[in-house]
Amino acid sequence: MGDQSGQQTVVKSKFRVRDYMTSTVTTLTVDARLLDAALLIRRTGKRHVPVVSADGKAIGIISDRDVSRLAPSVLSQLSSDEYNKIFEGTSVTQAMTKDPITIHPDAPVQQAVHIMITRRFSSVLVAESDGKLVGIITVTDLLSLLDRVLATADQV
Repeated sequence: MGDQSGQQTVVKSKFRVRDYMTSTVTTLTVDARLLDAALLIRRTGKRHVPVVSADGKAIGIISDRDVSRLAPSVLSQLSSDEYNKIFEGTSVTQAMTKDPITIHPDAPVQQAVHIMITRRFSSVLVAESDGKLVGIITVTDLLSLLDRVLATADQV
């Protein structure tokens, strides 16, 4: 029985966040505006954008939902200039989730899955011990891993 639990630990340790995360992450800084976030999300197709300090530490995250939530309704009586002023005048720090939960790149993938399930997140920022952002792991990344695992299991 001891061998089985040791074997399970070895299997779990094969799946590290660093091996499945997205390491090329487009970020915003604290001086960004809501307009910057909206344009970046639209241009890249990413749903989550980390916000970093000048020294590259993760201090927040803004999602496409955050942008939508703060955007005035297109059904409102606002002119396009007034609508744009709201986007240009709103700091990204007002819309972002501050002090985001992060995970270390050497953490087991299962830990990232657990965070996403229990917190109902669709991404977790990946940061070194000093807080420096090194990536993001998303539901899409995890589904890609699941696809590979299932394909391998079907071949056996």
